[in-house]
Amino acid sequence: MKILNIVGARPNFMKIAPLHRAFQQHPQVISKIIHTGQHYDEKMSDIFFNQLELPKPDYFLGIGGGTHTQQTAKIMIAFENVVNTEKPDLVLVVGDVNSTVACTLVATKMGVPLAHVEAGLRSGDRTMPEEINRILTDSVSNYLFVTEQSGMINLAKENVPDEKVFFTGNVMIDSLAYFRKKAADSNILTQAKTSPGEYILMTMHRPANVDNEDGLKSILKIIEDATKYKKVVFPMHPRTSNNMVRFGLRERLENIENFVLMGPQGYLQFLKMMENAALIITDSGGIQEETTYLQVPCLTFRDTTERPITTTLGTNQLLSDLNPLTVHEKMVAILNGDTRKGIVPPLWDGHAAERIASILVEKLTA
Repeated sequence: MKILNIVGARPNFMKIAPLHRAFQQHPQVISKIIHTGQHYDEKMSDIFFNQLELPKPDYFLGIGGGTHTQQTAKIMIAFENVVNTEKPDLVLVVGDVNSTVACTLVATKMGVPLAHVEAGLRSGDRTMPEEINRILTDSVSNYLFVTEQSGMINLAKENVPDEKVFFTGNVMIDSLAYFRKKAADSNILTQAKTSPGEYILMTMHRPANVDNEDGLKSILKIIEDATKYKKVVFPMHPRTSNNMVRFGLRERLENIENFVLMGPQGYLQFLKMMENAALIITDSGGIQEETTYLQVPCLTFRDTTERPITTTLGTNQLLSDLNPLTVHEKMVAILNGDTRKGIVPPLWDGHAAERIASILVEKLTA
């Protein structure tokens, strides 16, 4: 039984790693990894594959930039050749990036069964490309694996048959739980000249926040305010870094005291930084889940979230815009101990991938 696992963007690596490991526990399964190259930086990709104990991809499609349409189309053409060569029994996609929907369309048109891990998540915001990718992928998947209760509700509303849907937990948390001890050995806090609980960790990369001067100036003001209370450590996304230069704000950034600017980090290093932060300020989707598991306070710049359990059960709070005054108020409250006491959601126990692998082996060999 041959399964092709698709990775495209960096968060996909953390989701595929435990699945590939789980499939290897079933002798009848041949698990292959297809890297589309959607987000590709040789140094960072190598670091992630090594740290997550993933083998070299069986195929690297080398599809880089371009518009959403160009990227999706190029991945489809390249992946069709892989499917023709490999003749898989199943294509497995994770998350909501362009690689997800591109390989979904190819598998569906070629009659190959499709599994979607992280199915049913909805933000309600169809201006986000990821939302369209999620909806399209779920609408044609044969097996839908859900991380949280909202996903079950959303898929029921969309009339997805119950027999296709499985509540299995969160594979992203599988990686976190599996590598948590290994991450603890990282010396990244020493490199950042800080110690546990003594810093605020910040990430920002979404175009709506970093592709305009007003957004970047708000980010700078948030950093300047935060450094009055704690050191701020910011592993900066290349997009954000380039825009700081483009809008002439780099010098102001570099002159902030009590501030540590870093490049993108490996998975283990970033996990160590998340676990030991006093607070995380971000616009990321996945970090909401990881902070909920780690019980670390998180402020997320999003109008809506496709992961509502992080705000109902978890430690995450949504902020609708980059308003430095609102952030300052929330930040001071959290640092003074007024924070959400979250709990870990059901089935976020480090064994989601094992449940998924067992279900797929049973279904495909029935």
